[in-house]
Amino acid sequence: MPPFETLSQRPPYLVQAIAGGSDDLVIAFASVGHDATRLPSPEFVRSATARDRPALFVMDAARSWATASGFDAVLAQALATLQARQKITRILAIGSSMGAFAALRAAQTLPLTAVLAISPQYHPAAPWEPRWREWTHTLPQTLTAPLPQGPALCLLHGLQDDAAQARLFPPQKGCDHLLFADQSHATLGPHLKARGLIEGLIDAALAQDRRRLLRILQGAGGQRRQLPR
Repeated sequence: MPPFETLSQRPPYLVQAIAGGSDDLVIAFASVGHDATRLPSPEFVRSATARDRPALFVMDAARSWATASGFDAVLAQALATLQARQKITRILAIGSSMGAFAALRAAQTLPLTAVLAISPQYHPAAPWEPRWREWTHTLPQTLTAPLPQGPALCLLHGLQDDAAQARLFPPQKGCDHLLFADQSHATLGPHLKARGLIEGLIDAALAQDRRRLLRILQGAGGQRRQLPR
């Protein structure tokens, strides 16, 4: 695999890249990771770079849920650097947990084709939410996930412990919301990876092949969210 190259750095954010010849770009946002004393590791590396795709990997040392200053600027700088080297036609953002929240946040400012958000929090610092309190206690309690218009959005949640967060996401045209009854916040991403589905999901989302995207997710146990009438 080609080496990582730092394209942009504005603490607490670091954006690294792996080169590729495709004009499709994947931007993968890291979750909080397992060691609070170290920078989160790049995620979805193999799937993001499949089919000779270039990829950007965004890490947030502060675990700020993309609220620390410089988020938009560090992404814009990295993308501009890459676009100066090659043509980029379609862009997908992907992330899990905090990374999924950041991917949705990035869709507010970047020209994204699609977003794959695995286990995103809607209200990460809610008073009733004890998880991630080590990091979220400094976040505004009013902070909620954006659902930008434009890119195709796909939200995925495991109902074993994420039902409360999932219910808060409002329905929106152009947004598919899949619920997995047998998965949890922590197991949903590994479940999809273990079945070798992430690459196909990225392919389908970039191609805006919604039928294929839903077929893959439903085959993995996901059910489209049924909203009350």
